[in-house]
Amino acid sequence: MGCAYLILADGTVFKGSSIGATGSTLGETVFTTGMTGYLETLTDPSYYGQIVTQTFPLIGNYGVINEDFESKQSWVRGYIVRELCELPSNFRCMNTLSNFLKSQGIIGICGIDTRALTKRLRESGVMNGMIVSGKEAEKYLNSNSEFIAEPILQKIKAYKIERAVEKVSNKESEPSTSSGNKHVILWDFGAKANIQRELEKRGCKVTVVPYNTKAEEILKLQPDGIMLSNGPGDPAENVEIIAEIKKICQTGRLPVFGICLGHQMLALARGCKTSKLKYGHRGGNHPCKDTLTGRVYITSQNHGYAVESTSLPEYAKISFVNVNDETVEGITYTDIPAFSVQFHPEACGGPHDTNYLFDNFLKLMGEKHES
Repeated sequence: MGCAYLILADGTVFKGSSIGATGSTLGETVFTTGMTGYLETLTDPSYYGQIVTQTFPLIGNYGVINEDFESKQSWVRGYIVRELCELPSNFRCMNTLSNFLKSQGIIGICGIDTRALTKRLRESGVMNGMIVSGKEAEKYLNSNSEFIAEPILQKIKAYKIERAVEKVSNKESEPSTSSGNKHVILWDFGAKANIQRELEKRGCKVTVVPYNTKAEEILKLQPDGIMLSNGPGDPAENVEIIAEIKKICQTGRLPVFGICLGHQMLALARGCKTSKLKYGHRGGNHPCKDTLTGRVYITSQNHGYAVESTSLPEYAKISFVNVNDETVEGITYTDIPAFSVQFHPEACGGPHDTNYLFDNFLKLMGEKHES
């Protein structure tokens, strides 16, 4: 392994070893607390534009298993681990994580103090960063082979995630390959594959449509319900999509279930506001409280924006709140058959505490279908 450097927008430099591809990459430096599920993280389109830090110290110990992917490729801008396992042990293992990163062109770094990095990000909030390695890194070394960050700090600070949904969504509609007694439209804003799996195993016929599909086209397909998927970026940036979601809501008859970005854009379509979180929520151990029962569920999350609680109209009721920071984690709409959650009930790596929400969606479709 050659040398690699992580440079943060505040000028902090971490020196480590290069993993994956070599070169340079810019992104938002974030961390995720999952002990497992690194394959789901790497292939989750919601991580588009981000350099992901794994806080768990050893990553790659069960190798690469294609069946566990959430999409057909990796979307992260860069990857940071404390220690990369080069000798995975798992009966399902098909490849090493190192080889996978190289095949995907993902530039990474290992051997740095990820606890110190996480602490810095916790104190300052999400921060832009750059990973440089190989010949690209040599451009920024002085005569003593010390890294000089100043020449590229301006470039790092200027980075911004833009048009993210457009870049990760399917470009064509994908008709369902399975039959079912409920027809669900999965509106793809960067959908994780397990959303479709959860619907299909409950007997749903799922048609996946691209981000730029018009409401009229969706209604012509005569679905029983609409699933608004997860995805990356600033939800408020997607003005045209939000306008189409608003048209669906105005019909007042089709059940709608939104997850993560889908939750945020549904809220925007219903008159709420969103804002960027200082830290963001990423990982598989976030506690959320059901406001009706008081029960706390452990959830998987990956988002940097949240719906502002003070912006909710009377017909939007908060159904879940985050126990750590009291941000909005779920909304139920009383005037239309729609609800949404900020967390991921479909989380393949777990936890599965809120998996029952898919059953609630089917029940909602059944009620509307019978009426």
